[in-house]
Amino acid sequence: MGRWFGRFRRLPWWGRGLILLAALAGIAGGGLAALVLYSYTQSNSGPAIRRWFDDRASRAGLMTVRREPCPGAPFLLPTDGFIGLLWRDPTGPYNIFRRHPGVDIFGDGEPGAIPVRAAYDGYLTRLPDWVASVIIRHDDPLQPGRVIWTYYTHMASQDGESFVAEAFPPGTSEVWVEQGTVLGYQGNYSGSSLAPTGLHLHFSVVKSEPDGSFKNEGRLGNTLDPSPYLGMTLNSDARPLRPIDCAAG
Repeated sequence: MGRWFGRFRRLPWWGRGLILLAALAGIAGGGLAALVLYSYTQSNSGPAIRRWFDDRASRAGLMTVRREPCPGAPFLLPTDGFIGLLWRDPTGPYNIFRRHPGVDIFGDGEPGAIPVRAAYDGYLTRLPDWVASVIIRHDDPLQPGRVIWTYYTHMASQDGESFVAEAFPPGTSEVWVEQGTVLGYQGNYSGSSLAPTGLHLHFSVVKSEPDGSFKNEGRLGNTLDPSPYLGMTLNSDARPLRPIDCAAG
């Protein structure tokens, strides 16, 4: 050890710096790998997601398809598919320190073919720069008088061709839509053509600011557990079995 340290000290400053950087990178890489692996164990979504993508024959048995809300629940499931990543899910690309703020519903089909529908009556907005997203303002059916929003995204192709319905062009603001209205179609848009995502809809229930505007949906603390709104167990902490459908009792 002493001989190695002596050789290290005789290196030029930039040589010592490179060795230290390599050592730190190794430690960071090992820590990141440990974080990913530990996060994976804190959810049961990973195996089901792998099965969906690796074994296409199993897809029919993982799908949830509903044309009406679950009994006693106000919201309609906004699209057909495999409910993969859940609310608070730490499965990659998320982790225990950055959990998923909504639910991802993976469709079995081609981009632009699987309809996305409004979960509940409300007023739809699409900001001018939104390629793949819309958001709907609601009077909270579970807490009347409170403003909440539902957010729908990834409705575009890998290269940015929008699949949002033509009735809602960029810049749309506060247009009334009824539950079940077709908002667009599932896509695989991620914001970069070099990093496409699997075909799906990301859906979340978003809190409002004091003035009634929507909070940043990307932060878990700005979203609500969608389980009571959809009448399904969609909180990752509960580790529900797939396929997920209306909660019993």
